[in-house]
Amino acid sequence: MSSNAEISSQSPTSLQDFNDRKSEKTNVDVESGEVSESERFQNQSLAGPDPDAFPDGGFHAWLCIAGGFCTVFSSFGWVNCIGVFQDYYQANQLASYTPSEVAWIPAMESFVLFFFGLFSGKAADNYGPRWPLLFGTILHVFGLMMVSLSKEYYQIFLAQSVASAIGTSFLFYPTVAAAGSWFKKHRALAYGIMVSGSSIGGVVLPIMVQHLIVDVGFGWAMRITAFLLLGLLVFGNIAVKSRLPPAPKPFTVKQYFVPFTELPFLLLAIGSFFIYFGAFLPFNFIIVQAKAAGMPDDLTNYLVPIINAASVFGRIFPAHLGDVYGVFNVCIIFTLFSGIISLALWVPAASTAPIIVFAVLYGFASGLTLAIIPALVASISDVRTLGFRVGTLYAFSSFGTLFGSPIAGAIVTAQDGGYSGLRVFCGVSLLAGGVFIILSRVKLVGPGLLVKK
Repeated sequence: MSSNAEISSQSPTSLQDFNDRKSEKTNVDVESGEVSESERFQNQSLAGPDPDAFPDGGFHAWLCIAGGFCTVFSSFGWVNCIGVFQDYYQANQLASYTPSEVAWIPAMESFVLFFFGLFSGKAADNYGPRWPLLFGTILHVFGLMMVSLSKEYYQIFLAQSVASAIGTSFLFYPTVAAAGSWFKKHRALAYGIMVSGSSIGGVVLPIMVQHLIVDVGFGWAMRITAFLLLGLLVFGNIAVKSRLPPAPKPFTVKQYFVPFTELPFLLLAIGSFFIYFGAFLPFNFIIVQAKAAGMPDDLTNYLVPIINAASVFGRIFPAHLGDVYGVFNVCIIFTLFSGIISLALWVPAASTAPIIVFAVLYGFASGLTLAIIPALVASISDVRTLGFRVGTLYAFSSFGTLFGSPIAGAIVTAQDGGYSGLRVFCGVSLLAGGVFIILSRVKLVGPGLLVKK
């Protein structure tokens, strides 16, 4: 057997060589009663961080969550206030277009955010979060600056629904992947805190934009918003880091279909598709629906912020229940509840009080549903491929966001401005999504109601 000095001077040429020598060295240390600190450091640096050794806390972990809060505020939070633009464009620049035609702008914005997860998630796994976040910051801010100069439909569409939206995608998925590398036991809670940034953004940004439009005009309102988001994103770029080093893998189209060969993942993806088919309709249409019901303008302008304010509580506190009782179990309950109140409360709502009550309850319930889906994916995935798998699922679901709002707008047009069909469509879509998530859970752990999953 080699001496300690001989062992430490050798450079392992492969992981197998390293493991063999590590085992040999451990035997020597056990016999001699000595453990070399330098050998421990060398072993750790060669093997890299253990993917399964989640710290579940600490300065760097929570700094990542804080930075993620800022990037999610600036990306998903911005998309959460798109209902303001549906109403504003219909009344101003795009007054000559139908509600369905205008709805393509926020629908495409949501679609691009989700669909480009195919590429931003893969980039995060291959290169880490740093470069995707930088790219997303530049493109998002540039897109908003171009919106401030846009007058025509195609200009608004390209700036807001393509350039800015691609930027939001490259901000969101690398953040989700990085945060998932730090937490396991408290992952749902960490995600809930981080993704609550989208709810806070959905409260602050629409109020800010609407007041700025009145005070300084639409162009400067967009520029001021862009500068605010730029400041938040500078901190996000600094703070968001992954615990694990990048694991570059060659790009192949086939790899995007591999997760769908897993039946639980496929059923979860279908459920997510139906959820996103209906989940954004209240965000997009509640303002115009409330105005049609006779609600005063000074109240309707606060409906989207009310939904998002309620969703802050839905994304943080119930998320902890996911860690305790299972993320699938909690997601199913809140998704079904969202669908039920859409049918039982929003459909008959024809005055101020029930519309506001619906906004509060829907914001609370949908906040959990929209925040916890990444935790569902993480619970059935290798954390080293989390960015890719979350991006793949959201890319599949993105077609629900793409077609949901235009279909709803077409229903409104077919009903000569009536909104009952839209509200039924929303509720049924959410219930269908809940059913498919139930099927995914049953495939994973069986029908037992008390099983934590």
